[in-house]
Amino acid sequence: MLRRLTIRDFVLVDRLELEFMAGFGTLTGETGAGKSILVDALTFVLGERADAGLIRAGRERAEVSAEFALDDASAVDAWLRDKDLDGGDGLLLRRVLDASGRSRAYLNGSPATVHQLREVSELLVDIHGQHAHQSLLRAEAQRLLLDAHARLCGLTGQVADAWRQSREAQDRLESALAGAETLAKEREQLAWQVRELETLGFSAEEWQNLDVEHQRLSHAASLVDGARFSLDALAEDEVSCEARLDAARTRLDDLSGFDPALAEIAMLLQSAQAELGEAISALRRYADRLELDPARLGEVERRIEAVLACARKYRASPGALPGLLADWRERLSALGEAADTEALAARAREARQRYEALGQKLSAARAKAAKQLGTEVSRVMQQLALSGGRFEIALVPVGEGGAFGLEQVEFRIAGLAGAESRPLAKVASGGELSRISLAIQVVTSQAASVPTLVFDEVDVGIGGGVAEVVGRLLRELGSERQVLCVTHLPQVAARANWQWQVSKSSREGEVSSRVVALDESGRVEEIARMLGGVEITAITRRHAREMLGSEDGGQGTEDR
Repeated sequence: MLRRLTIRDFVLVDRLELEFMAGFGTLTGETGAGKSILVDALTFVLGERADAGLIRAGRERAEVSAEFALDDASAVDAWLRDKDLDGGDGLLLRRVLDASGRSRAYLNGSPATVHQLREVSELLVDIHGQHAHQSLLRAEAQRLLLDAHARLCGLTGQVADAWRQSREAQDRLESALAGAETLAKEREQLAWQVRELETLGFSAEEWQNLDVEHQRLSHAASLVDGARFSLDALAEDEVSCEARLDAARTRLDDLSGFDPALAEIAMLLQSAQAELGEAISALRRYADRLELDPARLGEVERRIEAVLACARKYRASPGALPGLLADWRERLSALGEAADTEALAARAREARQRYEALGQKLSAARAKAAKQLGTEVSRVMQQLALSGGRFEIALVPVGEGGAFGLEQVEFRIAGLAGAESRPLAKVASGGELSRISLAIQVVTSQAASVPTLVFDEVDVGIGGGVAEVVGRLLRELGSERQVLCVTHLPQVAARANWQWQVSKSSREGEVSSRVVALDESGRVEEIARMLGGVEITAITRRHAREMLGSEDGGQGTEDR
């Protein structure tokens, strides 16, 4: 709900800070005192269009801030999280307008766009009257209100999902039909490429093995020569390493009898002799396996060339060919499914049938709720000087439908400007629209989610018993949500939980509007003024006290 409104240099307001309360509150005062300026300030901070004419004369800029308390599970909280804006338990909107007509907006201290102010304001405040935020004139708002009142949000979500799936299935079918020839060519090309790589039968592991084998076969002669030279040097020459090492060890072993220190050296040579023997044995085994194989070398080289030729053809490295084959197989499978237009058509039909079934279910539920809501709103309208008026909700079929369902929702009025039923926006005057909006809000208050309602001039053209009904209805609505009403009717003001008086004063040639929160005695005086005009008498005061002490009025000061 709205907690605080701070206004600076806005039209007739110099400096003003208002703290709002829950329930039903009224703004009263003389004509021209500036009651509607407060509503204008609120619409300004909520993102309405503005120009430099709103700046107080002689000032450089106007500034309005609005602070809202948030419910933990509020839609505003979700909206803030989606925009990465920290909401906590409150939301602060601020807007500044300079003399050039440019404005700057802020959300919780962070720069924001005016569009964002308007977007979040639709979740915070609904202003009814002749001044703005006439959400009931928007087709989308009418549909959402009916669906919310009928508790159809879950079903509307299913319809939207079914619509999306139906469109996707139809798009796939149309794409397949339109590109059938192109897809056939692509499929033929891919099939040939897949066969070529499958025939090649190549793997990344084989490429590594081929490289190793090619290195060995292409250098076989050098390997044979090297192995033979090493064996001669180590073991097979007359002066081989093995023979000389054995002779040295034998000599030192013989001499160790004269000097024991030589025994340790002889043992080291014996150990070296053993390791040398192992090396010679391993080298002989290697040399026995090693042979020149020109035929195998040719096979390996031809295989390598085949792989390289294929890699060059598809502009890939040899190691990437297996991955390329896997991708082509996957794409070929997808093209095979896309080519099956009969299967795609069947899926599209099934998706459309599911959408239509859900859409018809939604339409039936909407029709039932529309009839009930129309009857209830029409009943309340009769109490609001709209006698003979009839509220209807038309469900207008929409071609193939849409994510919203098979029809648009249109609020209509009959009996006010002729018997013919016509759209709400084309029939109702400003005052009538305010009262119709009041009737709708009272009936749908349990389903609607906007926490704060502002009614400006809802009592235009009414009085007497109808004014009492307006006050009672607003009081009832205030038990559900925060309601603020600008009024000149004492019957409405007397029903409020709290009341502010707006007045105008002049100081040093400057005119300013100011707002005073009225206590019990202040309310008596203000309502007496509203009843009796310029001169307040004992009779009007007594009448005012009686109105405040009536069944629903008079508890306002206690409720505060």
